[in-house]
Amino acid sequence: MTTIGIILGSTRPGRNGEAVANWVYEHASKRTDAEFELVDLLDYKLPHLDEIGLPSMGNYQQPHTLAWAEKIASFDGFVMVTPEYNHSTSGALKNAIDFLFAEWHNKAVGFVSYGSAGGARAVEHLRLVSAELKMADVRSQVMLSLFHDFENFSTFKPGEHHADALHTTLDQVVEWSRALAPLRGKAA
Repeated sequence: MTTIGIILGSTRPGRNGEAVANWVYEHASKRTDAEFELVDLLDYKLPHLDEIGLPSMGNYQQPHTLAWAEKIASFDGFVMVTPEYNHSTSGALKNAIDFLFAEWHNKAVGFVSYGSAGGARAVEHLRLVSAELKMADVRSQVMLSLFHDFENFSTFKPGEHHADALHTTLDQVVEWSRALAPLRGKAA
């Protein structure tokens, strides 16, 4: 069965991302075409990149890196839930991505973003990073506005139309994850 990790890309206290990631997981877990798992960066306690060697060499030494690598390697694709901070993604998500290299290769990735401009600029940044890591980013994405989808900028109340965009994004992530399976040496 295809496995998709839903990565909660914020570690900020009081983060809006937790409600967003839970909403994504709630919708995804009703599907029967893949297995979905919520992956919270807080659970991995990744410091600022502290590996001596280059991630592309795959010679990880730190226990937190080894645990993170094992988790990411277990998935066929991802949905990254990202805030937009200063026209980019969160430092925590970028750091978590940068810890690894081959574990990201030949996997699909979709995005659910939130921010004043729907997180669009964070996703554009992540698309560039994903390309460098040989990930296939899907076209569809969910962009949530702090002004319209959060009451008082903190209580998540998404517009109903976002569920359709989410399902399209999930469809594409699952389809591309399956299509890339032979490149990962896995049966589709």
